[in-house]
Amino acid sequence: MLTDPFSLLAFLAALLAGVFWLSTLDALEGVFEVLPPVIWAYFLPMFATTAGLTPAEHALYDGMTTYLLPFALFLLMLTVDLPAILRLGPMALGMLVVGTVGIVLGAAVSYALFQALLPANAWQGLAALSGSWIGGTANLVFIQQHVGASADMLGPIIVVDTVVGYGWMGVLIALSALQGRFDRWVGASTDTTKRLSAQLDALESERRPITLRDAAVIAGLGLAATAGAMALAPALPRPVVYGAEMLSVSTWGILLVVSGGLALSFTPLRGLERAGASRLGYFALYLLLTAIGAQADLGAVLDAPAFLLAGVLWISIHVALLLGAAWLFRAPLFFVATGSMANVGGAASAPIVAGVYHPSLAPVGLLMGVGGYILGIYAALGCAEMLRYLGGVL
Repeated sequence: MLTDPFSLLAFLAALLAGVFWLSTLDALEGVFEVLPPVIWAYFLPMFATTAGLTPAEHALYDGMTTYLLPFALFLLMLTVDLPAILRLGPMALGMLVVGTVGIVLGAAVSYALFQALLPANAWQGLAALSGSWIGGTANLVFIQQHVGASADMLGPIIVVDTVVGYGWMGVLIALSALQGRFDRWVGASTDTTKRLSAQLDALESERRPITLRDAAVIAGLGLAATAGAMALAPALPRPVVYGAEMLSVSTWGILLVVSGGLALSFTPLRGLERAGASRLGYFALYLLLTAIGAQADLGAVLDAPAFLLAGVLWISIHVALLLGAAWLFRAPLFFVATGSMANVGGAASAPIVAGVYHPSLAPVGLLMGVGGYILGIYAALGCAEMLRYLGGVL
């Protein structure tokens, strides 16, 4: 068993490197389209722990959870082009918000109906899932940390996220063949998508190879922001309602780095994205996910059937609200699909779905996915507290 901290970290990093290398092979392209790297980053370390290669508990995991998440979120928020997101227009942003409302409402209804079939602390797992479905993996880890969900609880939640979340992504991709018929049925206008296509065709053209200076500035800023937030967080108020702490030290730390990163995104520092600052943030996030997977018990996945049923109802409510909004506001199916995936899959999946519907509009999916991250940090907190209340903790 690997117990030396450096050896354990090296193993997890090498495992992650292997996953991403395999995902580039043409022969495995179909496998990684169905099960993307984020899933392997969680389950392979779980299998390693089950096999006795890595420990289920280690001080390294705690340190990675404490520091890698704020580091990743700071870099993701620092590189946000918020004005470009706002320029997407009311229809795109409206469908993103409707999708978020559908996730929050679906969480309440599905938990209320399936509570008797779920474990007593299932609200914690569903709260973490709400984080994933309002913005993506980063929000899942944030909410898991906020509500104190155990690594074992994440086992069935990742199963639901994979089967239901990525299953819905497959349905959305299949529905792309019907977008013309759907748009005619709701009387949708395609002027908005044509305008966005013209604006965003050259979005990726500004990227450049990373230099040593870039790497030093990106890493230094991220580490300094993380250390500053962690130092300031204990001094902030931690309100307690009916014995439950609403804003813990770790929650304050995340809110500080997210808000600070967003503020700095309006400065020239956002130009670090041209060198790939957000990619370093995603690497930190995926490395953190390997540590969470290594702590999970494979037996917890056996709790998945009841969670799966709750997840299917949950996503169905989300879809129903989006379709209702599309009919009411005459929104193209493109905005239904990207608005949904910007919530359920985040910035990793939304560009894929957007590109299937309109290849030139993949950047719109990216912007909406990043918008989902921003919205999810705050909306998922509210959803988690709602589930805490429904779970009888308050």
